Amino acid sequence: MYIGVDCGTQSTKVVVLEPESLRILGEGTSPHSMISGDNGRREQQPQWWIDAFEAAFARALEDAGVSAGDVRAIGVSGQQHGMVALDASGVPVYPGKLWCDTESHRENAALTEALGGEQGCLDTLGVALQTGYTASKISWLRKHHRDAFDRTATLLLPHDYLNFYLTGERVAEYGDASGTGYFDTRTRRWHEQAFSIIAPELDPGRVLPRLIGPDEPAGTVRREIAQRLGLSDGVIVSSGGGDNMMGAIGTGNIAPGTVTLSLGTSGTVYASSERPAISDDGLVANFCSSHGGWLPLICTMNVTSATTQVRELLGLDLDAFTAHAQHASIGAGGITVLPFFNGERVPALPEATGSLLGLSSYNFTAGNLCRAVMEGATFGLRFGFDLLGELTAKPERVRLIGGGAKSVVWRQMVADVMNVELACPTVTEAAALGAALQAAWCERRQQGEACTLEALCHQSVQLEADTVTRPQLEDVTRYEEVYTHYLDTLENCYPEYFSARRK
Repeated sequence: MYIGVDCGTQSTKVVVLEPESLRILGEGTSPHSMISGDNGRREQQPQWWIDAFEAAFARALEDAGVSAGDVRAIGVSGQQHGMVALDASGVPVYPGKLWCDTESHRENAALTEALGGEQGCLDTLGVALQTGYTASKISWLRKHHRDAFDRTATLLLPHDYLNFYLTGERVAEYGDASGTGYFDTRTRRWHEQAFSIIAPELDPGRVLPRLIGPDEPAGTVRREIAQRLGLSDGVIVSSGGGDNMMGAIGTGNIAPGTVTLSLGTSGTVYASSERPAISDDGLVANFCSSHGGWLPLICTMNVTSATTQVRELLGLDLDAFTAHAQHASIGAGGITVLPFFNGERVPALPEATGSLLGLSSYNFTAGNLCRAVMEGATFGLRFGFDLLGELTAKPERVRLIGGGAKSVVWRQMVADVMNVELACPTVTEAAALGAALQAAWCERRQQGEACTLEALCHQSVQLEADTVTRPQLEDVTRYEEVYTHYLDTLENCYPEYFSARRK
């Protein structure tokens, strides 16, 4: 069996993949807590990820009806951009700061300026620094928790940390490393000069993990961990990668012309590219993929996290929320929601807050509020989708994943807003599946097999026929009007940002 692990923001998921059919036989999940603050703090203890992995692993094996001794290889997907700083003994010196942590936005602005502004970042790294990236978190730790910073011996990402727990090896993979802010995404190397600006007291040769390619193993499971989990000796751990990179593999998005859109806690849109794809304004992140190419990507910070805010405010369960949104008309009676409850990355507004605009005594209904926040989250993705479209050909069909993709109403909204046909893969846990497929690819290559990732994806990734959703022409036209109003509202609320963009 092959094991795929996805350590996300809200939980860790584990899937068990049968080696011949490449079907998922079992799944398990275990939730995470969150350390939050109204200053943008979003943190988790790395030990929580280990505890959640072990619990989800046991549940997945039980669900599959197999034993841990049947496991041949493990692949790990993890939430991108997190900072895990370890001391010389491998113990965290501070809680892991997450991708959605915006507490370091001032440090990010200072680092961007030090690298020559946005264009300087693009010239140096191939990406523009964003507040969510790891770089500003390290700078923040240096400024606000100097004792912890001075004890730092290794800097890892969340998926790197789980690989470290499993293997004892301190390694990083190109795709996930792309989102650190001190990695050259064109040459696939750590950028030591940029790192010296972020953390001048730390030696990059000492604290940064060894880089490996996507088809290389991170190592084998340590004997004490193998005994703890019931694994056989010599179980391979593949390089793994960031959740978006693993999601690309898990949706078969490993060749140009394919686009994946995720309606998760955050929202992402990404495509496959055979060469670096650097945009003029840096809003499209030129990340490396975890299958050998590049993965131009945009990320919005507020999707199901935003709809959950409104749903819980109104005391609704998911079915009731969806029913309310479905019965409201396109445009939500004139209500516009800028759902920036966690700040925003695309557009780059880390200090933005959520806004409900256009309220009146006539449109202030639960249905309009539900539809407006769903539309606002979708419009944010459309903003990024249009940016991405300048770098990639418009796809014939978008592959839709994430919790929001389970909603028929939301699927139709995305199809109409983007004016594109879409479908969901049969396996909804795309990142965990991608990690398991990468583990199979790595293990079989280690055994000397002529195995390609393309062949594995072709066999394992299928689209669910019942989810094929086509845009409705009349609604596409109506949404163009509503989306234009959304853009006008966005610019009216943040005129300085958009004025600077035009320059």
